[in-house]
Amino acid sequence: MIELKQQSYIGGNWITPSGKPFSSQNPKTKDVVGTYASCGAQEVEQALAAANAAYQQYRLLDKDAIAKFLRTIAEEIEALGDQLLETADRETGLGIPRLTGERARTTGQIRSFADLIAEGQWVNASIDTAQPDRQPFPRPDIRRMMRPIGPVVVFGASNFPFAFGTLGGDTASALAAGNSVVVKGHSFHPATSELFCHAIDKAMQTCGLPKGVFSLLLGNGHELGAGLVKHPLTCAVGFTGSLSGGRAFMDIAASREVPIPVYTEMGSVNPVFICEDALKTKAESIAAGLSASVCLGTGQFCTSPGVVITLKNLEFEKLLTEKFTEKARGVLLHARIGSAFSEAVTRMSKLSDIEWLNSVPVGDDVLSPPNVLFKTTAAAFLADRALSEEIFGPATLLVVCDDAKQMADIARKISGNLTATIHATDADAQTSVLLSILEQKVGRVLFNGFPTGVEVVPSMQHGGPYPATSVGSSTSVGTDAIIRFARFVAYQNIPDALLPAALKNENPWEIFRKINGKLTRDPV
Repeated sequence: MIELKQQSYIGGNWITPSGKPFSSQNPKTKDVVGTYASCGAQEVEQALAAANAAYQQYRLLDKDAIAKFLRTIAEEIEALGDQLLETADRETGLGIPRLTGERARTTGQIRSFADLIAEGQWVNASIDTAQPDRQPFPRPDIRRMMRPIGPVVVFGASNFPFAFGTLGGDTASALAAGNSVVVKGHSFHPATSELFCHAIDKAMQTCGLPKGVFSLLLGNGHELGAGLVKHPLTCAVGFTGSLSGGRAFMDIAASREVPIPVYTEMGSVNPVFICEDALKTKAESIAAGLSASVCLGTGQFCTSPGVVITLKNLEFEKLLTEKFTEKARGVLLHARIGSAFSEAVTRMSKLSDIEWLNSVPVGDDVLSPPNVLFKTTAAAFLADRALSEEIFGPATLLVVCDDAKQMADIARKISGNLTATIHATDADAQTSVLLSILEQKVGRVLFNGFPTGVEVVPSMQHGGPYPATSVGSSTSVGTDAIIRFARFVAYQNIPDALLPAALKNENPWEIFRKINGKLTRDPV
């Protein structure tokens, strides 16, 4: 068992800032779990200075050393044992089974980055050899590969405290690329963040790395986050959270003297389109799967279906209403989410074009909300953009269309999302039309499935056009997430002895390289 220090961690030192205290709370019992002091401007300065100093050493490490570091982090996370699961459950209410699975996902993705780094192929090495006799001018020797960018600031998410938390995918991919990382731990699970920090602290000691490679700043309020994004040594930001929070960081980063990239994952309603024949032939199974997807984790998945578009079918509406009603109420992560959900449901229920199909009292406990199924017409949905805004929690909006054309109109109208789903059979003629529209709107299109559940594999695309994310071409899941925190550097006429290993003539990493336009493992 690790005795929690209830402190932040900067450059290898545990520190107690002088800022205001804040506490995490068990959402089920309302008991206080841990109390911490908030970091401020002084801690931001210390953490970024340490991160920059460590980066100058860490970025030059051999790929095998970084891979070993990542694998050691995964081992130390597992060594935390039940203490990590129990602490996270007290702070989030997510339950031991869910957190056990998320821990496996987290260590698995860290190890996948270790394997990627050890292989070396991710650097996309390219070599165009010199042509001294070319006329009218000789061609120089030019070689290019991906290199790290500098200290990265990561903001932990509340709904995935492991996989998108302190040592989640953003941190792992940034470290894998050769960057130092400063994490702003989520204020609603600081004790969980601290345990992860103990794990990486041990890993840094085991691997003999400079301590500034990782720092954890804990705090409440907006000033700490803004200060981290503004700091001139910060080179990139990874954020998972609300649209308002992500947009604020995007604006801050753009207003800096030297703007930096901000990779945000924000809001998504993940529309589900149910075509005519599928609605007729698979209504019961679709209703069961859809209600389970919406209510999974009390609706606190970034891929939860928030809008369902289909034709009028009273039997399906009845089935879906029954499924929503019979689902037990879950528990939300914290009071901020609870209050926002309650306010959004109340606001929606008062609109003249909205019908609450399974209307029940919201109740006084905002942390245990009802599962909500709203209904509206396609005409109303198309006329009011507010109806397509995300309600984070167990709620979805059924949009009833007059015909297939209205379904296509809605597909064109929706803004950027992480996912879109089509339920159809071979008899549904509009499937190809919907697919053609939706692939321009989202990062992942599903067929006859449900979007909750994101496979951590290289082919996964977890991102989408704005406002789902700030950079629609990026992904925060899968090994290609590393590309966010690296950039291409070209080396022209550099002597072989001074080149990075991936670009040396003899190809010591034995990786595929593009040499004069052809992919090969051969030496130059």
